Order: sequence, then structure tokens, then C-alpha cells
Amino acid sequence: MYWLSKTLHLLGRHRRQAGIFLAVLGPGIITMVADNDAGGISTYAVTGSKYGFSLLWILVILVPVAYYIQEMTVRLGAVTKRGHAEVIFEGFGPFWGWFSVFDLAVVNWLTLITEYIGMIEAMNLFGVPPLVTYVGVTVVLLAIVMTGRYWTFEKLTLVFCIFNLVYIPAALWAMKAPGAPSWNLVAEGLVRPGATGGLSTEFLFVLLALVGTTVTPWQIFFQQSSVVDKGLDLHDIRFGKWDTLAGSILTCVVAGFIIITTAAAFHFHRPPIAVEDAKQTAEALVPLMPAGRGMLARRLFAIGLFDAGFLGALCISLSTSWALGEVFGWAHSLNKSVRDAPWFYVAYVVMLLSAGAVVLIPGAPLVTITMYVQIVAITLLPACLVFLLLLLNDRGFMGEHVNTRSQNVVNIAITALIILVSSAFALTILFPHLLGPGTGGTS
Repeated sequence: MYWLSKTLHLLGRHRRQAGIFLAVLGPGIITMVADNDAGGISTYAVTGSKYGFSLLWILVILVPVAYYIQEMTVRLGAVTKRGHAEVIFEGFGPFWGWFSVFDLAVVNWLTLITEYIGMIEAMNLFGVPPLVTYVGVTVVLLAIVMTGRYWTFEKLTLVFCIFNLVYIPAALWAMKAPGAPSWNLVAEGLVRPGATGGLSTEFLFVLLALVGTTVTPWQIFFQQSSVVDKGLDLHDIRFGKWDTLAGSILTCVVAGFIIITTAAAFHFHRPPIAVEDAKQTAEALVPLMPAGRGMLARRLFAIGLFDAGFLGALCISLSTSWALGEVFGWAHSLNKSVRDAPWFYVAYVVMLLSAGAVVLIPGAPLVTITMYVQIVAITLLPACLVFLLLLLNDRGFMGEHVNTRSQNVVNIAITALIILVSSAFALTILFPHLLGPGTGGTS
């Protein structure tokens, strides 16, 4: 009877822990899946078409990179009960506080433009006019956040996260197409660092875009504010870490399948087919897929692109509203109604309307905006990481939850690597022949 009693006790304990984890689940997965946004989809599509499977190894590295950075926001939010902008103001003073918020607002607005680009291009594939998409998605985005409850927002957003998985069947079909490469090449790309064409300015550009679309400033602000708005506490930190790890793995797995899709369909095609964005990718897939699956793959890619832009727009706008609310002292919670937190929702509306309107401007360089936004984001990322590291080592804020020595080693290495790569890219722009003749340019 003792073993039966012990077994029942363990089962009950695991069930309680599973219940707690499901209750905590949300901020990490939403943050990481939303990071596979419209700009990210285009970045992955271009990467696969140009470099095949040779850059898949970067995604393996980006799993721990994303986890270690975002895990710090879970602890910081649960311990301080304050959003990231508010903590920076308190820890470093008004100058650096305004500096960080201004950076965030500019990058978020530019990134939001790419989300509308993705949504409009995706609905274009179904014959929906841009203006209708702009108005329709803006209304839906407003409706989701104006429910007056964080939990409602989170449940609805998690449902949208599921649609991010549509790229998996698209990749499987692409690998079955006539002349498609073997899965052995995929495995090789995951474990052996390399790049078709060698080290060049173009390669550094794509590398920065991949990192910049996986780890961004808005994620740091968004996840910490989500943790605070959801009301997570010190005892929730362990489960918040698992939530973040699950999100980090999921976002890189989906990114990998997008690269596999475009690499199999375009890079290994004879002659190779170059694509510039996700919409062109969806259209070019039709004649290359096995019979009967081309149009379905096109629709799946379009659905995934729309969903990515939608999630990105939702989370990026919220991260800006939360940050502005924190620094201006406005009420800034999804648990408050429009009447109780008017300026929080006004900031959200202004971000959506202004960014979406840019996409409707005739002749706007949408492809260029999409790719370069990732570079702008990673250029400003080191400053965010330095603030985060300093805060996580401040016992006045964190108490016993400060970074351990091993966490500091990993996070400092991540920050140094990002600074190194972004500096190398800047040098190749200033000195086009630094890496040898013919390596200048980013086209």
C-alpha cells in the first residue's frame, strides 16, 4: 500500500505542477512565436532561396540565445512587478530611460510597417484590396485588446500562434517535389556551419537579419510587461522559464521549416530561383510543388504570412503602449477598460493607424523596408542587452534572483557576439572591399 500511496502522491504533485505551468504558460510562447513576424517570414524565405540549407545551423544557436535573453525578462518582471521601461528609468535615470523608450518607439513603428506589408500582401493573394485589409485588421486588432482582460487577450493570441505551424506541411511537400534534395542535406546544414559563397557583406547582412528577426528590443519590453500584467510572482519564475524555452524552440523550428521550404523549392531548382519576399515565395511555389499541392501550399504560405503579421502587429503595438504608459505614468494594463486607461489605448491606435498608412503609399519601397528593419533592430539591440544585464546583476532590484556566474558568462558572450557581427557589417559598408574584391553591396 505504501508504493500505491507514494505513486498517487507523485501523480497528484505532477498534476498540480502541470496545472501551474498551464496557468503560467503564455508570455514566453506568445513573445517568441510573434517574433516569427511578417518581416521574419520574408527574411527566412530569402535566406532559404539564396543559401539553401547552409545557414540552418544559425537557428540551432539562436534557440539558447533567445532563451537566455528572454529568461531574464521573466525574472525581472516577476521580482520588480514593473515593466522594462519603468525599471530602466528607476535604475539609470531619465536620460537613459528616454533614450531606451525613444529607440523602442522608432524601431517598433518601423517594424509595424513590415507587419502591415505582410498582412496586405498575404490577403492580396486571396484577392482582397489593400485598403480593405488595412481597415479590417486594424479593427480586429483593436477589438482584441479592448476586452478589458489580459486573460482574454492571451487566450485569443495563443490560438493565433497555432497557425504559425502551417509552414511545416509546406516544407514536407517541398521536400517531396521532383528534384528536391534529400533530408541528409538538411541534417548537414543543421550541424555544420557554412555559407554558400563564403564570407561577404551579403552574408553578414543575412546573418544580421536572421539574428535581428529572432532577438529584438520589443521582445524584451513586451515579455516583461506581459509577466507584470498577468500577475506572475516569484514562485512562477520556474514555470515562466519553461514557457520561454518552449517558445524559443518553437520559433526556431518554424523558422527552420520556412528555410527548408524555400531552399528545397528554389535554391536547388535548376536554374535557382531568387525570391525577395514572402508574397513572391507563395506565388512561385505553385508550379514547383507536386501535382495538386501547389495552390494549397500557396494558400498555407499566405495564411502563415498573414498570421505572422497579425501576431507581430498585436504584440509590437502593445509593447509600445506598455512602455509609454510606464514612463508617462498612464494607466497601462489590459485589465483596464478604455475609460480607465484612455492614453494607453490611444497610443496603441496611433501606432497601428500610422504604420499601416505608410504601406498604402504608392511606390513605397516595401521590400527594402522589410529587410533593413531587421538590421536597425539588431543595431539597437546591444544597448537593450547592456541595460538588461546591468539590471539583472543589481541586488537592489533582484535580491537573490540576480544572474548567476554562468548566466552572466553566456549573456555577456551573446551581447559581445552581436556587437561584433553588427560592427563587422558596418565596417564592410564603410569599406566595401574589406573582405576581398567583389564582396561589397547587399543585393
